[in-house]
Amino acid sequence: MIHDYFNFAILSVRHRALRSWLTIIGIVIGVAAIMALIMVSVGLKTAIKEQFDLFGSERILISAQGFQGPGTLAAGLTKKDVETVKSIGSFKYVAPALFRQAEVRFKNEVKFTSVSGFPAKDFEEAFGDIGVDLTEGRMFRKGEKGVAVIGFRVATEMFDEDPRIKSRIKINGESFKVIGIFEEIGNSQDDNAINVPMEDARVIFKEPNAVDGIMAQAKPGADIPFLQKRVERALERARDDENFQVLTAAQILDQINTTLAVVQVVLIGIAAISLLVGGIGIMNSMYTSVVERTRDIGIMKAIGATKNDIIGIFLMESGLVGLFGGIIGVALGTGLAFLVGFIADQAGFSLLKITINWGLILFGLGFAVVIGMISGTLPAVRASRLKPVDALRYE
Repeated sequence: MIHDYFNFAILSVRHRALRSWLTIIGIVIGVAAIMALIMVSVGLKTAIKEQFDLFGSERILISAQGFQGPGTLAAGLTKKDVETVKSIGSFKYVAPALFRQAEVRFKNEVKFTSVSGFPAKDFEEAFGDIGVDLTEGRMFRKGEKGVAVIGFRVATEMFDEDPRIKSRIKINGESFKVIGIFEEIGNSQDDNAINVPMEDARVIFKEPNAVDGIMAQAKPGADIPFLQKRVERALERARDDENFQVLTAAQILDQINTTLAVVQVVLIGIAAISLLVGGIGIMNSMYTSVVERTRDIGIMKAIGATKNDIIGIFLMESGLVGLFGGIIGVALGTGLAFLVGFIADQAGFSLLKITINWGLILFGLGFAVVIGMISGTLPAVRASRLKPVDALRYE
């Protein structure tokens, strides 16, 4: 019986090909948008999680309120705060950092990019802890000045002629020798950055006392939540204010994931409107189909077709329309997601990896079929209620 319903539905869709394709478009757009958004957001969450896994669960970040990373300024932290955190005595190292945009000159070219100041004595250990390595050269050494470790894109894309090890670059007019090149991290912010010893950064930025962030690496086995509270209390007593924030990697990750989830829900909600429009299109098409086939329905009922048979035929047809739209939508959405991944990679954000999720694909197909069948329910019920005599008299 189901086989008969299927054949009848296929013939009906083929007979009304143009109308069927126009009806399918709404489903295609909705499913494609939802698939692309979910795949990209899942890839983005995975990339962020991988970065924070590398960052480490035993690291605490202290910054001024409102500081959101390199390129943003929020006054508040000073050398005194660094000493306050060090005095707690539960950290392997406590390293302050400065982040500024600066003029960088190599040969006759001038660019503007992020320059970070970091204590030379902690540089190698800190970046080793987060799994960042060099493709060439070496890290800073204790007491070293006038040297720079540059990001991967600085060394390969920023200038017409690539800076190499022992090249000389000028930052805000001060000369630095390139001693190391980082491996590609995968985000343009880090790959376009230049790192110099803190003492040099204070000179070129004219910041003898300021600190943008403090990176505190806890000793193995430390109780991180308890240590976080100790840092907060110590800074409150020393500063007599609360113009700072103390965060763990897990907290930062939670904040980012919460923001991503809100954005994802909003975007998927907008995309779902297309599915609603597609469902209304299917319903309209099926109502029209019922009117056009009134005599056919009458004949089927006259030769023994039941209400359930009529409902089955129309539900199968609307479900097939949804399925066709789902197949095209899933393929289009997957293609769009991979296109976004490619564009992100070309823009320097190679961390975004789009992968095929078969569970998501099956969900997309099933969802499209369900939308189609729900949209076809009312027209199917109406068709089943037609009386054979009235249907046969219909012109």
